[in-house]
Amino acid sequence: MAHYLIFLGSTRTSTPPAPARLGERVTKACWQLLSAQRDTTAEIIDPLSLNLSGPFKPHFAYSASTVPDDLDALAKKIGQADGYVMVSPEYNHAMSPALSHLLNHFGASLFAFKPSAIVTYSMGQWGGTRAAVNMRSFLSELGCLPVSAMIHIPKAHEALDSDGQFRAEQERWESYFGRTLAQLTWWANAAKAHKAEQDPTTLSPAINQTPSQRDAP
Repeated sequence: MAHYLIFLGSTRTSTPPAPARLGERVTKACWQLLSAQRDTTAEIIDPLSLNLSGPFKPHFAYSASTVPDDLDALAKKIGQADGYVMVSPEYNHAMSPALSHLLNHFGASLFAFKPSAIVTYSMGQWGGTRAAVNMRSFLSELGCLPVSAMIHIPKAHEALDSDGQFRAEQERWESYFGRTLAQLTWWANAAKAHKAEQDPTTLSPAINQTPSQRDAP
């Protein structure tokens, strides 16, 4: 059984424009399509459900006895997940500050050696594509390498209803989403299988070894 976390990259609740939480529709669509796959479960991570309003302090900066419960619970979920779907609107040609703020609470070791998928949306015609460029480098540094295919949803308020269902052209949209999600699940399964054979955290750097050392049994 593979499990994925879908991060909703928005905390905005004000209007206009409406709907205020357009990202909820996008994350629901991703959740439905992922959960429909065989031996697959998915969970939406909503930053509004977490208490992150105080001074910034990442999970790894706390002692085990003082870490907030919700932060610790999410850290465990991140570490146990097989892959991630990162959903973001576009702010000033970059990813959502709500998403980067949330992710920055956790060390790269929790995300490392697992894949991610980039999903962006907007009420305009570009679907947040410029944010996706920024997200590629961010997620790569975080350790959860983004797959090649991405999902961009222009005029998302027209494409999706409040339940995350496509208003029209459902087959076309599902095929479009499916390409990215198929890459995500393939890489997640491959990484999980290889990690079962070789623990990536125990690999020793070979860059400073001589050829004879690298070839030695």
